[in-house]
Amino acid sequence: MGHTTVRALRGVNLILQKGKYYSIVGPSGSGKSTLLHILGCMDVPSAGEVQINGRQVGGLSEKELTAVRAREIGFVFQSFHLNPILTVHENVAIALRFLGVGKNEANCRASEWLDRVGLGSRLGHYPSELSGGERQRVAVARAIVKNPTLILADEPTGNLDSKTGQEIVELLCEINRQAGTTIIQVTHDREIAEMSDEIISLRDGVVV
Repeated sequence: MGHTTVRALRGVNLILQKGKYYSIVGPSGSGKSTLLHILGCMDVPSAGEVQINGRQVGGLSEKELTAVRAREIGFVFQSFHLNPILTVHENVAIALRFLGVGKNEANCRASEWLDRVGLGSRLGHYPSELSGGERQRVAVARAIVKNPTLILADEPTGNLDSKTGQEIVELLCEINRQAGTTIIQVTHDREIAEMSDEIISLRDGVVV
């Protein structure tokens, strides 16, 4: 920032185990989102290295990083990021179509996961016709439909009331247990964080 160097993360050294559910907590400005973006191959660290499934991703090209994000990682965001002109079913199926999955298979898998997250009767609805909790369920289905190694959730309950937020985290816990998918979420809610297997606390860019 001009002549000032701001170190968002400083000496972070983590080994995250496959199949576990992690929560990253800390005050605003502690480096939570930066860490999540680096883990999701959206940001490249200025030093150090990142490995996913034993593969060094730091030296990959943007095209290769895009492929890693598409195949290995599912994203769930606070603001849902659903396409408003696509139906619920289309929003989920398109994640597979981008990977080259055939239309019939993509439609079947999208229907299956939407049914599993409790939205089997809402396939033809548009995001504007859903509640916040329902939209987040669509986002979860879109993230998991491609069978990723890892789901990254950035404040997945931030726009939801406490009861709906807990239901979403319970859904993520169920996916973690049944599918064995590693889940890493950023949250300000300590009660939500306590539902995960392990809590990683950050302060001023350092794991405390």
